[in-house]
Amino acid sequence: MELALSSLHLLIAASAVTIGLAVAAMAIGLVIGLLAAITRVGKVPVLEQFVRGYVSLIRGTPLLVQLFMIYYGLPQLGLPLEPIPSGIIALSLNVGAYLSESFRAAILSVPKGQYEAGLSLGMSYWTVMRRIIIPQSIRTALPTIGNSFISLLKDTSLVSVITVTELLRATTLVIARTFQPLTLYAEAALIYWLLSSGFSLLQERIERRVSRHV
Repeated sequence: MELALSSLHLLIAASAVTIGLAVAAMAIGLVIGLLAAITRVGKVPVLEQFVRGYVSLIRGTPLLVQLFMIYYGLPQLGLPLEPIPSGIIALSLNVGAYLSESFRAAILSVPKGQYEAGLSLGMSYWTVMRRIIIPQSIRTALPTIGNSFISLLKDTSLVSVITVTELLRATTLVIARTFQPLTLYAEAALIYWLLSSGFSLLQERIERRVSRHV
């Protein structure tokens, strides 16, 4: 019992790294996704094709391969990175690509008349996007953003393969000392579930609060 409680304490401490990775990657991914979506709807041919290629590449390859390319591949180009920055970059690029499609759909769902009304008031394209279109788009995309974060929280387990001591790697290290895989993996699964459930409740509260102001 004492051993189980001690190991659970270590896993809870490691879960802080998991949360930190997810929050950092989501923050960067939101910026990437929003900029990519704006670029797609902006109809600048060169930039639009670049973003299309980026989204296609990310969506068409496994996250684990992307992680390996950044951590093991970039040093061959003279760009060595530590494990945690490599993990954050890979996770950010991945979630950013998926969010860009969600943001693009949300932007296109805003009635075109609102964009035209903003232009008729003398606003520039970017002012209309910043003050009218983007706020409504973010509200529309909020459920997708929340779901993406929960998926990202679980995807952080993949960075264990590049020696980042997050929840899954900490579990593996403890198992190597205690030889209790069933108990420890069950504890890790419980922590992942509790984290996901907690953020799901937070997402619901945010959505309810935002909906009251619509």
